[in-house]
Amino acid sequence: MKLKAIMTGALVAVLLAGCGSGGKASAPVIRPVKVYRVEPLGAVDKDFAGMSTADSVSNLAFRVSGQIIKVYVQDGQTVRQGAIIAEIDPREYRLQMEADKATFLTAQSQMDRNKRLLDRQAISRQDYEIADAAYVRARSAYNNSQSILADTKLRAPFSGAIEKMFVDNFQRVQVGEPVARLVDPRTRTVKYTMPETALQMLKMPGLSFTVWFDAYQNTPFPARLKEYMKSSTQATGISVALMLEPFDEKRYDIAPGMSCTINMKVESPQHDTVTAVPLTAVFSRDNREWVWIVGTDRRVKAQPVKLGQLFGSDMVMIDDGLKAGDEVVTAGVYQIVEGEEVKLLP
Repeated sequence: MKLKAIMTGALVAVLLAGCGSGGKASAPVIRPVKVYRVEPLGAVDKDFAGMSTADSVSNLAFRVSGQIIKVYVQDGQTVRQGAIIAEIDPREYRLQMEADKATFLTAQSQMDRNKRLLDRQAISRQDYEIADAAYVRARSAYNNSQSILADTKLRAPFSGAIEKMFVDNFQRVQVGEPVARLVDPRTRTVKYTMPETALQMLKMPGLSFTVWFDAYQNTPFPARLKEYMKSSTQATGISVALMLEPFDEKRYDIAPGMSCTINMKVESPQHDTVTAVPLTAVFSRDNREWVWIVGTDRRVKAQPVKLGQLFGSDMVMIDDGLKAGDEVVTAGVYQIVEGEEVKLLP
């Protein structure tokens, strides 16, 4: 009896010790995971926010250095091709041009004289060739100084609008220093940013784009893929540029800076029943390939899949095992256990 009482007391002590924290059980740790929403490759329909950008943009700069004596334009001003933007003090370059001109005229006169003497065999062929070389050098120097003098006036290479002037009157500038930014006021280029996980869609057959500008909400503008970045350097997504198909530019004034919505569609009947996931979502077990599907209760379930072809840089086609709308885990798949509760990362 005494031994029984001692054991009973020890058991009570253990139970009380277990409740010493006030009866509160520690909350289970919920694993945060990244997921990818599965879509059929033959039926992609997504919208992105975008903006029109200039087809032609040029930072204008002088090819000679000097002090600016006059700025002819201001921010926002429209200019025609060949219009003078700014001018550098030409005195130094004009003096050099006049000196080169005098040397050239002297060499030209000497050359003409030597031609006549050579015809009468009054000078040797060697003397004539020496005079000819001097004439060529003088002519080249004169032409070059004329070109440099012309470069003291900075002209617009195409018609457009001055987006920004970087200099003022009487400021001294160096060769190549930006003076003004000239943009084409009309454009057919539209840019937007898309997630890296959607990059493979740009390589799918049946890809098409439609652009809807806020200024022309009832008018669709068909577009085609122009170019895109292969990777994101600042984790902000992939930059994609589109080119609008020809449209009535007299009726629709599309200028840089106009906001728009880009609709991207992939209509490929041969891929209507095929889905795809990132390679990082697939893991092997029991000689099969699996993915983790996140259910509506935020618990994971292992799903066997049949892999198809690789495409893009990090995607694999799933021929069987997944359907549109499934959410699969894309990172840390070997650390997850069946039925585990997870938290979706944004």
